[in-house]
Amino acid sequence: MQSKTLKKIVLALLALNSISLYLFFSPHPDHRSPLNTSAALGYSEPHLPLSLKPWPILPSYLPWSHNPNTKFNSCEAFFGNGFTKRVYPLKSALKPHRKVLLGRGGGGWFRCSYSETLMSSVCEGGRIRMIPDKIEMSHGGEKLESVIGRGESEELPNFEDGAFQIEVADRSKNGKEMVDEGFLDKFFQKGEIVTHTMRGLIRSTRLVDADEFVCSKWIEEPAILVTRFEYANLFHTVTEWYSAYVASRVTGLPNRPHLVFVDGHCEAPLQETWAALFSSLTYAKNFTGPVCFRHAILAPLGYETALFKGITQTVDCYGASAHDLRQNPNDHKTARLSEFGEMIRAAFGFPVDRHHIPKPDSGHNILFVRREDYLAHPRHDGTVESRLSNEQEVFNSINSWASNHSECRLNVVNGLFAHMPMKEQVRAIEDASVIVGAHGAGLTHIVSATPKTVILEILSSDYRRAHFQLIAQWKGLEHHAIFLSGTYARTPRVIDKLSNILKGLGC
Repeated sequence: MQSKTLKKIVLALLALNSISLYLFFSPHPDHRSPLNTSAALGYSEPHLPLSLKPWPILPSYLPWSHNPNTKFNSCEAFFGNGFTKRVYPLKSALKPHRKVLLGRGGGGWFRCSYSETLMSSVCEGGRIRMIPDKIEMSHGGEKLESVIGRGESEELPNFEDGAFQIEVADRSKNGKEMVDEGFLDKFFQKGEIVTHTMRGLIRSTRLVDADEFVCSKWIEEPAILVTRFEYANLFHTVTEWYSAYVASRVTGLPNRPHLVFVDGHCEAPLQETWAALFSSLTYAKNFTGPVCFRHAILAPLGYETALFKGITQTVDCYGASAHDLRQNPNDHKTARLSEFGEMIRAAFGFPVDRHHIPKPDSGHNILFVRREDYLAHPRHDGTVESRLSNEQEVFNSINSWASNHSECRLNVVNGLFAHMPMKEQVRAIEDASVIVGAHGAGLTHIVSATPKTVILEILSSDYRRAHFQLIAQWKGLEHHAIFLSGTYARTPRVIDKLSNILKGLGC
């Protein structure tokens, strides 16, 4: 009888111990605060799913492990993990262990990884509170037609002191700044950026003790905070996509994070790709009370990527396959842009191993990227500047030539991207053997092109910029250019160039 009683006691203790361990290691809200749930206050908060999208398997993927020996100005420093200098603004927060990452004990934590090559930082932290009422900007996410004429200054965030806060255990630090101007000048150089929103966000961050750290909602899973600028322009938006992708990889996230726009821009077609790339999407102003993050990541501005910096400085890099780089590492070669392009295609559900498969027997697609009039943002009149005055004539000529081509079947695709969903734009890019177009943001889509795709860019006299020649170079794509004396292109010259390109493809 005594033996049975003892056995029951042991089993009960084991069960109690298992329950305690489960409660300790599983994420849970902070029950110290009576404002723990939005339901208690009647808030209508955005719904963030409790499951994160996994990273897809990418053929061009190479590890993003922290390597303090990454060479300055190498391709990995420009396009990969060159964020080699770790800094900890909160002296008490050393490398966060699991308990701190889950936000239990020791207050919050914060660290930045700085790149001397890009002169920018990727930062992350835990137990961070955002107070939307202290961020001065428009709500964001509205239909474009409802905000026509709204100024850009209304859409960019202006952070009041304490717009962001981080919990600290030391009460003597309550209300103090997390960093000083010296820290910002060293790790968040303003440079030529007139409004450096990420610098402003970190400047606003204040330290608060546990009694003041009150939250209406907790975001338990990792979330990346992004402030966008030219959100309707594809080139600049791709730099923002890339920056957010790099920040997610540099911080070693096991899954794709949630995304929070800390800006007040209206809804735009390019938002479709943001939603595809990340686990969920919401705007800072969608939250109606203080929201707390177990793990927040701050992405650098798109202006601080190699894609943008390459316009004004030399980025001596060339595209190569990940397989070749595994066998023969080379500081002047990179597979990172190919990896990123595969990420975009995979995010939309396209098979990323298609670059190992020849183009379909149905023939070669010649994609002509068009420049169309369309309403891009509240300060846009809907008219685009012509950079190829006889664009329709050139398109008709290519169509006629292709239909009479005897060596191969050629399909000319009318790339009216301004009126196509983003997924269809990406599909058109990956199916193209040749991409033709006048110099313009639409050509930035070549980041998603497959390795054998050939680019033919037509450049008017006023727009002889190297944006897309460089992207092609960094991806290892064949790029051809036709330079015009004005904006008019002679169709025989275009056809001659195309004919030579097709001969190189076996036609």
